[in-house]
Amino acid sequence: MITGFNGSELTRPSAQDAEPRLRKAAQDLEASFLREMLKSAGLNATQSGFGGGIGEEQFASFLTEAQAQELARAGGIGLAETIFDALKGRLNETFDHG
Repeated sequence: MITGFNGSELTRPSAQDAEPRLRKAAQDLEASFLREMLKSAGLNATQSGFGGGIGEEQFASFLTEAQAQELARAGGIGLAETIFDALKGRLNETFDHG
């Protein structure tokens, strides 16, 4: 038990309280990975047929980011779940030994 500044008792957060944040972090990491994969695949490259100019080039990265986020939210390639499981395991070890 931890005592707060005003003398009230604070309870220690549990591993379950951190799970939504861990899942979000894992999903964000997968989205970053997918964004880089999409860029490497050339999906954010502008096509000469549209002729959108500088604006099209600048906003292509936003489209790639949105696509990567949606792919990760839809299950992605399973990387987020693997990362989440690893983080959760380490968090449980911390709470078991702390």
